[in-house]
Amino acid sequence: MLTFEGQKIQGSPNIVAKLTSLPFQQCQHSITTVDCQPSGPAGGMLVFVSGNLQLAGEQHALKFSQMFHLIPTTQGSFYVLNDIFRLNYA
Repeated sequence: MLTFEGQKIQGSPNIVAKLTSLPFQQCQHSITTVDCQPSGPAGGMLVFVSGNLQLAGEQHALKFSQMFHLIPTTQGSFYVLNDIFRLNYA
């Protein structure tokens, strides 16, 4: 599940469609903070990130916050179960 600027999108195909439909081709992330917490007995992690996005051709960076929930797999990797993304307008 992805919540992108308040829009709820569920399922991998729908999430990929949303991300590929965004109206820009390049975006540079500059991470300011990262906070992590263990989540549940299976070894999951909650991750909260804040920082700036610089879009190609734009003069000013956009501030953002993002929280995602990582769930371990039996193969030793992780997948994103939930993701919440917001631009921070000031």
